[in-house]
Order: sequence, then C-alpha cells, then structure tokens
Amino acid sequence: MKKIIIVVFILSTAAAGFGQVDETEQIKPRRSDDMMTLLGSSNAIGGYGGLSMLYSQIDNKDAFVFGARGAAILGHSFAIGFGGSGFVTDIFYDGTLDLDANLAGGYGGIFFEPIILPKYPVHLSIPVLIGAGGIAYSSVDRGWEESWYVEDSEAFFVVEPGAEIELNITRFFRFSIGAYYRYTSNIDLLNTSKDVLNGFSFGVNMKFGKF
Repeated sequence: MKKIIIVVFILSTAAAGFGQVDETEQIKPRRSDDMMTLLGSSNAIGGYGGLSMLYSQIDNKDAFVFGARGAAILGHSFAIGFGGSGFVTDIFYDGTLDLDANLAGGYGGIFFEPIILPKYPVHLSIPVLIGAGGIAYSSVDRGWEESWYVEDSEAFFVVEPGAEIELNITRFFRFSIGAYYRYTSNIDLLNTSKDVLNGFSFGVNMKFGKF
C-alpha cells in the first residue's frame, strides 16, 4: 500500500507542475476551443478506443501485457470508460512439478483519466483503473503432444494508476508512452508470493477517436 501511495503522490506532483505552464507561451492555441495536434488543429470532442502493448516483470520473470480501452471524453480534459488487460510470462522450469510452467491471466474494470492541457500537441494524462481479474499457474507436458494444464488459479482485485506522455498526432489519433503501477489484493497461488502481480509496467498506447 505504501508503494501505491508514493506513486499517486508522484503523479499528483507531476500534474501540478504540468498545470503551471506559462499561458503566454507562443505555442498556446489560437482560440480557446482550438485543439492543437502535430499535424494541425481540431476542435473535436467525444470518445476513443485504444490498444496498449506493455512490458512488465511478474514473479521476477519477463511478461507481456496487452490491453484495450473504450472511453467517453468530457470537456476534452476528463475521460471515463472501461479497460482490460491480459498478461503472460515467459515459460520457466518448476522443479516441484518437474515441468515447464508459466503465469497468465487478465484483469479489467472502470478507469478514470484526467488529461492535463489536452489542447497542446504534447501533454500528460493520468489514467487510474479499478477492477478485478484472475491469474492461472499452468504447466506444460511435452510428451507425444504438447499439453497445457492449469495447476492453480486465483481471483483478485486491482488498482492500477499510471502516467502517460501523450501526443496529438492528428484529430483522430493519439500516441502515448506510459508507466503504470499494478497493485492487487493478496494472491494465494501455487509456488508464488502473495504480491506476485504488484509491480510496474511500461509501454505504448494507440488511441483512435474524436478528442
């Protein structure tokens, strides 16, 4: 819990700093309702659908996290919607089972996303997802045919705050680089620690819609 409090504090500090941009700078929009992009301007508003590809460490093993979001945007500066992510670790050897194994699962829920200075071509967003998910500990038998077996599984609750540096590429496309911290309830799973899913993720997002 201390880790997530620290992360939220850092994100809040970053947001406050971002909000102090000098409004007399030459890069500000020509009109208050202009949306600036790297390839032009727009006054679009509405919602978006997005895809993400992230790297994480789960149980000290490399893991790939892929996700999707759908959100409505209110007043350019606040998005609310639903998101979900799936994850899978590299295959590793389990000496207890004498088999190769891996961890895989997914989670999803509602997310809130304050967007700081959204009309500027480069800006900051702070998504926070709150939801639930499941994780499975699976083994693989490489006999005559490769067969996978779920040895154990567990459900969990999750909170995942993040920070994204976002680029307005066009009126309908945004690209961002983000960092996130995944914090879950205790997990009781075969041969794993109770905080196996707690940790950072880093990666990219692509968002398509009317902003």
